[in-house]
Amino acid sequence: MSSSPQTSAQATVPATYEDALAELERLVAAMEGGQLPLDQLLRSYQRGAELLAFCRSRLEAVEQQVKVLEEGQLKPWMPA
Repeated sequence: MSSSPQTSAQATVPATYEDALAELERLVAAMEGGQLPLDQLLRSYQRGAELLAFCRSRLEAVEQQVKVLEEGQLKPWMPA
């Protein structure tokens, strides 16, 4: 492997919402640890913003699918 994990991670789009959320949680934990150099902290923040945008877009897409399935009316979810 010639590329560092940070470089390859920043260039990739998560495969799933769950992958993005897991990576975002790891970034937040590392940032909260207070041990990252300033440059890496900034890169982590930028990657976190990208992941957050990805998660929001996936949630909005799912919400639109639910609206279609519910004939245009988004109904509250009731756990079974």
